Amino acid sequence: MVKIGGKKRKIKAVILPFNIIVFFAALLSSCSINHHINKAAKNILLGDTIIGTGHIGISIYEPATNKYWYRLDADKYFVPASNTKLFTTYAAMKYLGDSLIGLKYFLTDTAVHIYPTADPSFLHPDFKQQIVFDFLKQQKQIIYHTKRFSETLGKGWAWDDYLERYMVQRAELPIYGNLIRLYKNDGETSIIPKTVSYTYIKATTNNFYDTTHFAERNWDDNELQIKNNDQNIVKEIIEIPLVANWQKMIGFLQDTLHKKVKIAEDTAVTINKNDNAALIKIYSQPTDSLLKPMLFNSDNFFAEQCLLMVSNQQLGYMNIEKIIDTILKNYLNNLAQKPRWVDGSGLSRYNLFTPSSFVFILNKMINEFGAERLKRILPTGGEGTLKNYFLKDTHFIFAKTGSMSNHTAISGLLYTKKGKLLLFSILANQFIGSASHVRHAVESFLEGIRQKY
Repeated sequence: MVKIGGKKRKIKAVILPFNIIVFFAALLSSCSINHHINKAAKNILLGDTIIGTGHIGISIYEPATNKYWYRLDADKYFVPASNTKLFTTYAAMKYLGDSLIGLKYFLTDTAVHIYPTADPSFLHPDFKQQIVFDFLKQQKQIIYHTKRFSETLGKGWAWDDYLERYMVQRAELPIYGNLIRLYKNDGETSIIPKTVSYTYIKATTNNFYDTTHFAERNWDDNELQIKNNDQNIVKEIIEIPLVANWQKMIGFLQDTLHKKVKIAEDTAVTINKNDNAALIKIYSQPTDSLLKPMLFNSDNFFAEQCLLMVSNQQLGYMNIEKIIDTILKNYLNNLAQKPRWVDGSGLSRYNLFTPSSFVFILNKMINEFGAERLKRILPTGGEGTLKNYFLKDTHFIFAKTGSMSNHTAISGLLYTKKGKLLLFSILANQFIGSASHVRHAVESFLEGIRQKY
């Protein structure tokens, strides 16, 4: 009862419907979360003296409510480095099936006709089971149908790093992981593949760990120049990418099998008579046995070969540019910001993605393949590329990192203390200073969200 104009009047209480109350409560809660995360982002990330020299984009999303908790320049483009492998992972999970096709073939009365599939596990030392090799050893005559794949290096790669372990060349028929492995033991030199020739040259240093000092090869051949070292007391392995064009890979196959491998003279005619669907498939490895080390170790070679395998299966030939274009147009055409995606690994600085795009692909993978499968192939704290991060409280984060000079990235799944699943992407570019410092700042930011919510 209130007095209005000298008269007492009753005022009726307005009772809002329950759904309206819930809506406003959720709105206030959302605003509060955004406010707190924004404050933390300013204090920990935006106010950082190193991060502040560059740019940073953040996207944090809750799939259960279909709401973004926080976004900062989330629709702007960044160089993602190895976060690119998340898109490659999606392509592999969707199109490679449960097991990798190691080889396709058909038999005639006189020979086996084989077709490469780009499977990187063939004679790779990390894969003990070698079904394809066992099959080929039993064949008397082998006729090889080459795809004539020649794009061994990707667009935008730092080609002057051709001797570095992280820049292994792509191939239609990978062998030994496309690496020359050099073992030095008490003065004795052993090399795999065994047929790689080498010469000794006078050493200018005793630093065994630096491949640019200990062993080198020319740009276009696999002959090694080993620098003579009088102090051969270190037992180590040097790994150098080999030249992986299809002609050289067939040579390595012949040397390994100890038999002649003929090249089909008229591939087109044979394929028409024995179309792709009619070819017999040999399965080599479970798909996730490749994806897990690819993500744990950020293996660029595995990532590149994954896209080649997808291209071979979807298009019938191996072309990175064409398969990326096909995937984006036909299977990821609802991406809000179309990325500039040029390779499988993220080695190229031409790659440009937004934080929102990584949240999108993570959400798509969870919807199509389940969170549990992602958690099995992504590293958590103390594992893989996260071995020095998120050590206080592991198994709440499962993420892919990315690293390149002046760029870092991390995208993945984060479980809060209250059990909420969040998808996030944080891309930092063009900063001047320690990348490790930036990673620890991002770690602190994500751990804060984990603890508060």
